Amino acid sequence: MKMKKSQLIEQLVQEMENFSLDSNSKQKTEIARETVNLFFSSIKDAVTNDDRVEIRGFGSFTTKEYGEYTGRNPKTGERVRVAPKKLPVFRPGRELREMVNENLPKAAKPKAKKGK
Repeated sequence: MKMKKSQLIEQLVQEMENFSLDSNSKQKTEIARETVNLFFSSIKDAVTNDDRVEIRGFGSFTTKEYGEYTGRNPKTGERVRVAPKKLPVFRPGRELREMVNENLPKAAKPKAKKGK
């Protein structure tokens, strides 16, 4: 299942129903939308400014710098210069990795070789 930003907002609105807020549904949706947008824009701003964002139990967002290199155009095979660049990188935390791998079958241990 793919989760879209709008679905995340809907889920937050549903969680807000458990609180004793006197807001109507439209107000709760707007609060949830602003919260989600603030969360993502804060991460974007930090990563854009080369800061590291770490969310314990979830993961961290950083930037990785790549230097200039010579590549090839896949259509023509011609050599092309690729300019240096930065890319955003997400690294999952241990807790998230363990949750994702929780239901995978355990790998069989290799049998030890008998000595001569």
